[in-house]
Amino acid sequence: MSDQPLLELRNLVVSYAVWGGVFRHKVGEIRAVDDISLTLRSGETLGLVGESGCGKSTVAKTILNVVREMAPGVELGGEIRYHRERGAVNLLELRQRAMRPFRREIQMIFQDPFASLNPRQTVGQIVDAPLRIHTNQTAKERRERIRWLLERCGLQGSYIGRYPHEFSGGQRQRIGIARALAVNPKLIVADEPVSALDVSVQAQVINLMQDLQDEFGLTYLFVAHDLSVVHHIADRIAVMYLGKLVEIGEADAVYHHPKHPYSKALLSAVPQPDPNRSRAKRQLLEGEIPSPLNKPSGCVFHTRCPIAEPDCSIKVPPLEPKESGQEAACPYV
Repeated sequence: MSDQPLLELRNLVVSYAVWGGVFRHKVGEIRAVDDISLTLRSGETLGLVGESGCGKSTVAKTILNVVREMAPGVELGGEIRYHRERGAVNLLELRQRAMRPFRREIQMIFQDPFASLNPRQTVGQIVDAPLRIHTNQTAKERRERIRWLLERCGLQGSYIGRYPHEFSGGQRQRIGIARALAVNPKLIVADEPVSALDVSVQAQVINLMQDLQDEFGLTYLFVAHDLSVVHHIADRIAVMYLGKLVEIGEADAVYHHPKHPYSKALLSAVPQPDPNRSRAKRQLLEGEIPSPLNKPSGCVFHTRCPIAEPDCSIKVPPLEPKESGQEAACPYV
């Protein structure tokens, strides 16, 4: 792992307009990502965790610069600086055609292996698509590389002519990984790549991703909602709540010594296979998650926080260093 940054998110904001009324006018907005700053170092795995709806998948899609096509009218702010040998480039300023050369270096592994593969195409055609777009290889060279990629991802090269419906969920995700690796990317954004798989298969896929990272020198942004899974693969962990970053630090520090009250609650929700473990140690959150349309003022977590003070509803707490080495957005921990 290098100390050189590969990707930097600087004050990233992603807002979706809410339309309503007879004449369809803007009645509000949802800030899915609210002023987030992150640095992803070359060769590391950064885990991004949080509950469903916290904005972590939006961060992943924004890095790939596909949010504008998926949600026309979305408003983007801040910077996503991708560092290359020739200098840094702000990906948010690039449109589709200008973004195309960077898609070879930034690939994605999708959450649902059943929906992310075209059922009308064979495995060979699926993995071949990025090779046809981004390389000048001949058909024979591409076919040889597809076979090699399948075998490297734990599948047989003879599967090249089969269709996605002939495979299990874990095998389909391996096909998705092979497709992401086809053009030798530097960064892979994995959007909950194991959440749709059985627990026994999850471990196999995560171990495969770690082996491939060592072999290909990959950098991962690993998005998930399960802290125990992220702790197994990540070097650092960043925790999100309602579009805000509430804690970030080394994986062991965040997992074993979480500082922010939300991180503690998220960790206490992880099932432990220990019948003697006391239930009293669990930190349960009260109340419902506030609506993204009407976020609480000040600290967005103060309405559910067990240690909230009166000024938490007024001031937005910045990330501050804590004694365990991580940063947390809470002045009272």
